[in-house]
Amino acid sequence: MEEMKQKRSFPKIGFYGFLLLTILTVFYGGFNYHGNIPLENLKEQYTYEDSEMMNIVGMNVHYRVTGTGEPLVLLHGTASSLHTWDGWTKELSDQYQVISLDLPGFGLTGKHFANDYSIKAYTDFLDVFLDKLGVTQIYLAGNSLGGHIAWQYALDHANRVKKLILLNSSGFSKADSEVTLAFQLANTPGVNKLMLRLTPKSLVESSLEEVYYDDEKVTEQLVNRVHSLQLRRGNRQAFIDKSTHEYADRTEDLKNISCPTLIQWGKADEWLPVSWAKDFEAAIPDARVILYDQAGHVPMEEIPEETARDVRQFLEGGSVTPITEG
Repeated sequence: MEEMKQKRSFPKIGFYGFLLLTILTVFYGGFNYHGNIPLENLKEQYTYEDSEMMNIVGMNVHYRVTGTGEPLVLLHGTASSLHTWDGWTKELSDQYQVISLDLPGFGLTGKHFANDYSIKAYTDFLDVFLDKLGVTQIYLAGNSLGGHIAWQYALDHANRVKKLILLNSSGFSKADSEVTLAFQLANTPGVNKLMLRLTPKSLVESSLEEVYYDDEKVTEQLVNRVHSLQLRRGNRQAFIDKSTHEYADRTEDLKNISCPTLIQWGKADEWLPVSWAKDFEAAIPDARVILYDQAGHVPMEEIPEETARDVRQFLEGGSVTPITEG
């Protein structure tokens, strides 16, 4: 009899367990379900007085040109936008024409017209963008994915890039990179389909806390902006497509970068190893490194005044802070 009671009890426990799991799943899904936010609504919140839109092969590219002087082009990283350069724009636009843009797949620009998120597609896009803007020679800076695009652009368009700045750049090895929860989910079949509708703000917040050294700087305003821009139509699919793309390893070509290069790296980077800073320095002929103690993956966001000061000295041809040992 006892055995029979136990057998009868299992389905009962299983049923209530299943019921609880179903309720939690529905609750979680309902709480984290987010439809696309209309582009016009996003523009109202996340454009600037000097924001412009440029049509490139059907893509309406969001960009800014701030200040006058020699052009300094800034490229953001994955799941980011031109807003990541606010600090540098403020610090450097007194002397330089600071150009920032939302790359295809991110921000207000939206998905790439051919859903191509290869580095070659990005460098081709950048070349067309600069041509349409009427810019010839530039200083070029990039963070994370933007750094990968920047150094490959400097390889393929050496005549245009006078100086190169890499901030916690990706692309040093084919096996690189981003192994955070969001990237793992994007690479999981089935789960990545759910990501097209389930976009937890808590996941955005935890990712930003990984990116930042100082979690106190991860404000509600920052979380809301990053989360909202992911809800622009096409951006979630673009994130999945970009995350699952296989990049060609071109690190052997780094020795052919001919322009002076500054490598800036937050030592508390949880995404890309700080050792890559010295690897980039060893691979690029005319390169120097600055490591920052109190910064993570986005030093231009966390410590804009300090990093912009070093960039100004580098662009002016003066000495910069020597490398710090980690």
